[in-house]
Amino acid sequence: MKADAINFDGKAAGSVELNDEIFGLEPRADILHRVVRWQRARAQQGTHSTLGRSEVSYSTKKIYRQKGTGGARHGSKKAPIFRHGGIYKGPTPRSHEHDLTKKFRKLGLRHALSAKVKAGELVVIDAAEIKEVKTSVLAKQVANLGWKRALIIDGASVNEDFARAARNLQNLDVLPSVGANVYDILRSDTLVLTKAGVEALEARLK
Repeated sequence: MKADAINFDGKAAGSVELNDEIFGLEPRADILHRVVRWQRARAQQGTHSTLGRSEVSYSTKKIYRQKGTGGARHGSKKAPIFRHGGIYKGPTPRSHEHDLTKKFRKLGLRHALSAKVKAGELVVIDAAEIKEVKTSVLAKQVANLGWKRALIIDGASVNEDFARAARNLQNLDVLPSVGANVYDILRSDTLVLTKAGVEALEARLK
């Protein structure tokens, strides 16, 4: 399929051919869901922790005599039923990461790109470059183009001046093609690919 390209002034900048095997699939929610879950699980720190009965700092002295109290027979204030006692089966530090094959992750990225095309939220630009390295100038151009929450994916690397100008814009993210991922693509309102980014993604996902 063909897609028209523009520049940051909104003017036409030719067209680009999009591979149907990458940009023309029928998006499947189950595939996207599995890949996003895998991504978010990898990002989860898993540092949650509580002190168990053997870890709390407390006296080990027997609370009261074994018999004659008419109550339960306790031997330690570390028991979970007491205040400041240990937590029973509380969370411990662990990794939430799980496996997902490279083949499936690539498939998920293809479906994410296809979902953006189908929703009409894919824009192709000539290049991610800016003449005047100022955040205010770039912010004005983005506003004129009507991008609310945009993700720009460039080629193998991102232009340093452009990245510097975009760094403080809350509604604009810039990634090289190697950083393209399903979660960031789906959460953006507008996916912006440079011509170099299209070539890099097609080479990566073939």
